[in-house]
Amino acid sequence: MKNKNDGMNYAPKGKPDPVVLKGEFKIAAIALDHGHIYGMCNGLTEAGASVKWVYDKDPGKIAGFIKAFPEAKAAQSEEEILNDPEVKLVCSAAVTSLRASLGLRVMAAGKDYFTDKAPLTTLRQLEEVKEMVKRTGKKYMVYYSERIHVEAAVFAGQLIEQGAIGTPIHIDGFGPHRVGDPKGRPDWFFKKEQYGGILCDIGSHQIEQFLYFCGVKDAKVQYSQVGNFGHPDHPELEDFGDAVLLGDNGATQHFRVDWFTPDGLSTWGDGRTFILGTEGYIELRKYVNIGMHDGSADHVFLVNHNGEQHFEVTGKVGYPFFGQLILDCIHRTEHAMTQEHALKAAELCVRAENQAVEIHYNREGATV
Repeated sequence: MKNKNDGMNYAPKGKPDPVVLKGEFKIAAIALDHGHIYGMCNGLTEAGASVKWVYDKDPGKIAGFIKAFPEAKAAQSEEEILNDPEVKLVCSAAVTSLRASLGLRVMAAGKDYFTDKAPLTTLRQLEEVKEMVKRTGKKYMVYYSERIHVEAAVFAGQLIEQGAIGTPIHIDGFGPHRVGDPKGRPDWFFKKEQYGGILCDIGSHQIEQFLYFCGVKDAKVQYSQVGNFGHPDHPELEDFGDAVLLGDNGATQHFRVDWFTPDGLSTWGDGRTFILGTEGYIELRKYVNIGMHDGSADHVFLVNHNGEQHFEVTGKVGYPFFGQLILDCIHRTEHAMTQEHALKAAELCVRAENQAVEIHYNREGATV
């Protein structure tokens, strides 16, 4: 399932690159409220995982999932999965506000947890998750898909690690998305308490990339703002947000997220990232190179002392996160992503949302 026009059901597929033998690492899926569950399980099965169980309260969602992953069996309850000692990792794309509570139950049952972003919506949930991680030693990993499941972003990380742009000092991120037909969206998508707000939701991708690309361990939200500019029928939907962050190492970030992708774009969002270093810069055009009309994605532009270079990396880099996560779960290591990193990104997106100034727009101008 890879729907270029619908970000909610965008599920990248790569080449199989198993790190374990068939049947050696069994996973399950609980709560299929967001289509990202397909991308999460695609990545893991390509790395060798086996999907043993699936559970959701909606039989239609279970049927769709089993069609995509025929080896999965429909569980009668969440408890049937949590009580199965063969299941090592539980994947979930629950309603955003419910992801933390499910994760607590999964970790308490002795299993690692892999949740869609945003992984939580409040600072209280964050503290509960941290305490459970400390108590159980289990993982609370997050599907920050706009980095870990985008080959352009994976390649950019490799270039930075090789010193291609010197020390990264600033990042600009743009995460536009398409709402599509509002009738095709679930009710929780429009309720802020449930989806967490735009900076908490799709802003989480941007903040995680800042931490990763710029080597930031902690950061301060300098300012943030949100607004509903074009969806008056859904007043709780924030369709625009932006923020500025200052990292503990002095690196800075500005990002913008919105729900204004026009119907004429060939994909669900023109996601871009600009990374400035002391010796060069990188631009990522993740999902489309507008105006080329060739359907290509994963464009990486590099400018440094050696000149200008353009890489198109679809199918050439892969998605190493998923194999690393499986091996981390087996060996209790942290090569895919550290727990500290996953939860720091979650914390900062909640803080950005909590302190955001709300913009009220009208034809005469904007008021704050």
